[in-house]
Formats: sequence, structure tokens, C-alpha cells
Amino acid sequence: MAPVVEPRKIRVGILGANPDRGWAVRAHLPALRALSQYEITAVGTSRPESARAAARAFGAAHAFTDAGRLAEHPDVDLVVVTVKVSAHVELVGAALAAGKHVYCEWPLSRTTGEAEALAAAARSAGVHHVIGLQARYAPALAHARELIAGGGLGRVASATVHAARGKGAGGLIPGWAAYTLDGAAGAGTLEVAGGHTLDAVQHVLGGIEDLAAVTSVSRSEYTVAETGATVVATGPDRLHLDGTLAGGARLSVTVQDAEGVEAGTRLEVTGTEGALAIVSTGPGGPAGIQIGELRLLRADAPGGAFRAVPLPDRYRLPGIGRDAEGFNVARLYARLARDLRSGEHGAPDFGEGVRVHRLLDAIRRSADAGGARRVLVRP
Repeated sequence: MAPVVEPRKIRVGILGANPDRGWAVRAHLPALRALSQYEITAVGTSRPESARAAARAFGAAHAFTDAGRLAEHPDVDLVVVTVKVSAHVELVGAALAAGKHVYCEWPLSRTTGEAEALAAAARSAGVHHVIGLQARYAPALAHARELIAGGGLGRVASATVHAARGKGAGGLIPGWAAYTLDGAAGAGTLEVAGGHTLDAVQHVLGGIEDLAAVTSVSRSEYTVAETGATVVATGPDRLHLDGTLAGGARLSVTVQDAEGVEAGTRLEVTGTEGALAIVSTGPGGPAGIQIGELRLLRADAPGGAFRAVPLPDRYRLPGIGRDAEGFNVARLYARLARDLRSGEHGAPDFGEGVRVHRLLDAIRRSADAGGARRVLVRP
């Protein structure tokens, strides 16, 4: 079993630390730099020259092209996996084999079976394992969860979600994102936008018990922005879901990509004693509910006007603003640091990731039946 980390800095090795672009440099690097509990000691990429460049950019002492060597290095306590989903099984497996704590970006894997195997391996390894469902740490979502749990809306009757991302708007796709159009890649609209959005809904309102869903491909071909090449889309870019929440409330969800006008997310929750709305704002809004800043609005009675709800200062972090892409990631890392010091397990783990994968499977089963069949969600 990996030991609780002693009261020194938690030493991090990042796999997928591209110094020029990607989620590691956009979110993980600023998140970790904002937290005094961590230091980046190692980076790994697929090529020696990019690994060396990443080490300079991230301020790391060690650069690797071999994930196993990075994970085994004595200067690494926590391995962070920020690469394509297809490589998650191999790289997370290397971290677990080395007995290291591991943070893996969402989705955990391409299939639920792979996710279940990773979760079982992580439990056997006795390490802390975290899945990157960072929308849970958005202050507006966290505060809404508290208000609802405290009875602030009375009995929740319904929730409606409209989540639209700008990816693919106008038929253009950046080269680095073209692989996400492949339905077998495990990183498409359903998995990424759908997974993050639906996990946020369940975190605030409780689990989805049953659903009927329809998915569709509204645009079958995209043009790669840098080259003009044509890419065929085989994964859905639209999801429409009607569901029942654990407390009996009705849920309606639309998730879509390629929205060219005012892309963003709005989650409205109506109760017997008022309503809440969680609304994306700022430049991160078109990227998804897990990225950028969210506003919390409240109406004190059904039919009343919404007003802004101030968010408590306890949700702030020194060194990084709420509008930063990496802010929610930083709050997740702060929770993980507490877990690693105390032995607690408060951060979302691979088991939480498996539950979201099973929810996506339920959506696929209903969609395969044309949405005509209501499907129970496996816990």
C-alpha cells in the first residue's frame, strides 16, 4: 500500500506534458503552481525533444519518454495522466504497478470494462486514485449542492440542462481534436461533454435512476483547420435525455457540440420553494461545464425573478482566479492533497468514474433502441 505522503511537498510526474498545447499546460500546470502542497518533479512525453522542452517549461528536474520509468522514479509520489483516452489503461497501469498514487483525466478509459479493471487494480494497489471530474469543484455547483441538500428549494421537482460546446462550429476542427470525432476513441461528445455534464448534475441532485435517450450525428464531415483535410465523424454530436432522479424529480438534458452562437451550459433546478440556475460565463463557457467560471442564480419562489447568489470566500484559492481554466482542477488537487496527508478519500476516485461510464452505457442502450426503451442505470 502506498504510504500517506509526509508533510513535505507532494512530488508530481505528469504524463502528456506537451509544453505547447493541451490540457496539462492549460490547466494542470497553473493549478499545481497555485498550490504550495505540490511540486512538479517529472514530465513525460512521447519524444525526447518534447520531454526536455516540457521539463524546462514545467520546471521539472526529470524528463522521460517511458511512462514506467517516470512512475518508478523515487522523486515521484503522484502520477498524473493527461493523454488520449486510448493510452489510459497502459499509463495508469504503469503508475499502479509502481505503487504510486494516480490522477487520471476523464474519461477513465474507452470502455466500461476497461474502467472496471482499472478501478479493481487501483483498489488492489492500495493507492489514492483520482478521476478528473473537476466540475464538482466549481464553486457555483458546490454551493448549489449545499443549498439544495439544506432544503433551500424545498422538494426538488425538476431539472433542465442545456449544454452546448463550440467545438466543431462551422465545420472546422483543430488537428489535435480530430481524433475525438471517431466513435471508437472514447473522447467524443457523449463521453466528454456528456460525462462531465451528467456527473455535475448527479453531484448536485443525486443519481439518475432511469432514462430514455436519443443520440445523433448532425454533421458527418469536418475540415481540419490547419490542413484542409476532411475527417468523417462516426460518434454522435447530439444527446437528448429524459430521466428520473433518485428523489423522483424529472430531468431533461440536451448536450451538443458545434454550437456557433452563445455556446455554454445552463442548469436550472426547480423546487417547491424556489429555483436555482447555474450558468456558464466568461471565455471558458463554450468549452464545457468543467472549464471556466459558473454563476449561481436564485429565485425565491416559483415564477420569481432570478438574482445572483454571492459565493462564499471559502471557495477561493490564492494564486489562481475563478475564471481560469485550471481553477476547478486546482480545487480538486487541493482536496487530493488533504487526502494524501490524512489518509481520507474525499476526491472522486476510479469507482466514481466507473459509475459515470455505466451511465453512458445506459444512454447507449436506450439510444440503440431509438429512445423508445426506458433503461435503468446500473449503480
